[in-house]
Amino acid sequence: MESFYRTHAYLVEHTNAPVRRDLMDEIDWSDRLIGIKGTRGVGKTTFLLQYAKEKFGTDRSCLFINMNNFYFAGHGIVELAGEFQRRGGKVLLIDQVFKYPDWSHELRECYDRYPNLKIVFTGSSVMRLKEENHELCDIVKSYNLRGFSFREFLNLQTGMKFHAYTLEELLDNHEQIAKGILSKVRPLDYFQAYLHHGFYPFFLEKRNFSENLLKTMNMMIEVDILLIKQIELKYLPKIKKLFYLLAVDGPKAPNVSQLASDIQTSRATVMNYIKYLADARLINMVYPPGEEFPKKPSKIMMHNPNLMYTVYPVKIDEQDVLDTFLANTLWKDHKVNIGEKNISFLVDEHMPVKICAGGTKIRNNPNITYALHNAETGKANQIPLWLFGFLY
Repeated sequence: MESFYRTHAYLVEHTNAPVRRDLMDEIDWSDRLIGIKGTRGVGKTTFLLQYAKEKFGTDRSCLFINMNNFYFAGHGIVELAGEFQRRGGKVLLIDQVFKYPDWSHELRECYDRYPNLKIVFTGSSVMRLKEENHELCDIVKSYNLRGFSFREFLNLQTGMKFHAYTLEELLDNHEQIAKGILSKVRPLDYFQAYLHHGFYPFFLEKRNFSENLLKTMNMMIEVDILLIKQIELKYLPKIKKLFYLLAVDGPKAPNVSQLASDIQTSRATVMNYIKYLADARLINMVYPPGEEFPKKPSKIMMHNPNLMYTVYPVKIDEQDVLDTFLANTLWKDHKVNIGEKNISFLVDEHMPVKICAGGTKIRNNPNITYALHNAETGKANQIPLWLFGFLY
């Protein structure tokens, strides 16, 4: 145990989260079993360590452990949790819980056996905590940690502390909100950088961002999808090829028969692989209102613009990037469906939104919300696109 305590103390002492994530205040930390999911690279480990640092410092009643430790090749989570509690432990933070084969059963056993112990664990976005883990569905509280919003990126780059707004607040009061922000910074000076590399916190590291993101994307497929969905390694090239074909095709409805032929598998398998890629937050599936998986989506998009610049940096369509940005930022709290002709999206099944690239002439329709690229401010139903980056 002493080596775990030493590692915990070192990591907490050297943790310096560049942006305090709002999720820290949204979680009910009094719950006994908390799962924090998120795609690889969005900062789940840092988030756990920041929580430990804020609430406990180096107090030994809290312990951070990572399932990469070879200790867990010969010992279980229940065994370690029991020893930790006997030593006065109260909060156990488990990073990458899915690396342990029987993790859900052991977490359930910890919950039943140690009623005075709280466990907070991180896992991949591919995990279906409620749907697939019947042992945990009635006891775990699940949260999602997303990549940086444009607001968080802007705060980091400028030292400001802008807060998030609801969609209703933006619709009702965007002119005043934009003026307040513009009195301090010029968001458009930072917007293109965010689209290129601002979603994943590791852009702060002194490494090549695109190479780092490529490595992360490969890990999403090789570890998160294959390990968690228990897919044989021989099918890895098919999933990677499918992802590449979807990426270079750009945002549109997939031709499932053609894709099945291209990667030499069945249509049903292609649809399952597409779902896994969406769960891993590599793509988004956009449907007409009232439809969902397993039906074929009307459009497949990259999950966020950073992925687009990394997968096919030569072939970037500005409109596709802007569509991807808006869908991704709305996705956290809103339903995003495909819009009718000349409408980008239908939000929450009642709000048509059209994204207008710079210089587009608008035939104003009062029933449509227009998201304007390269506009600092808007008026009435015309809102600057960058401001949607303040939704979380």
